[in-house]
Amino acid sequence: MGLMDTVRSILGVSAERDATRDADPEDLFGMSTAYVTMEADLGYRNSGKAALCFSSVDSMDFATMVEEVEAILEAGEEETGTTFRQRSDDHGYNWVILEDSDPEDMLTSIHFAADTFIDEGYGSRLLAAVFAFDNSETDHAYWIYSFRRGAYYPFVPDGDHDRDNQAEFKLQSVLDGELGIEADESYWYPLWPDRPGGYPWE
Repeated sequence: MGLMDTVRSILGVSAERDATRDADPEDLFGMSTAYVTMEADLGYRNSGKAALCFSSVDSMDFATMVEEVEAILEAGEEETGTTFRQRSDDHGYNWVILEDSDPEDMLTSIHFAADTFIDEGYGSRLLAAVFAFDNSETDHAYWIYSFRRGAYYPFVPDGDHDRDNQAEFKLQSVLDGELGIEADESYWYPLWPDRPGGYPWE
């Protein structure tokens, strides 16, 4: 129930209208050093999972672009071992789910995918890039890059539909300056998984 409202919010006109800067796929590479900081300073390990969420367009041109993205990811899978799969959720939104124990390879793949959307004129269909982390105290923690806001924000689920705000603010404090973090906390939209302990794209 939360996912539909959340994605609508990320896709909403107000989020784009109020954005302080344009989204830039190069922002995604900020996660490269953030992976190190998350583990060394905060005890969050790379889960080896990330995902790109987008809304589709019913057109042949868009379908061709998605096929191009798939071809890029397939080439990357052969070269780096970064696996990918696609999933459409119950609300009609699409996920490209990436898995790789090497965060650099995973970042490269998700960047190429996002960059292709933008180069082909479909950047407005990109919603979020989601990077998952694990530690011993919580099931999962996430850094979410909102393409509509051009900024990152932390999301730490706690149980069914609660958030660990203390953990989120700690992530914000430690990573501020390393990532371009969304200053307006009202735009820290949760991406609730369908089940506690699951991932938002499952």
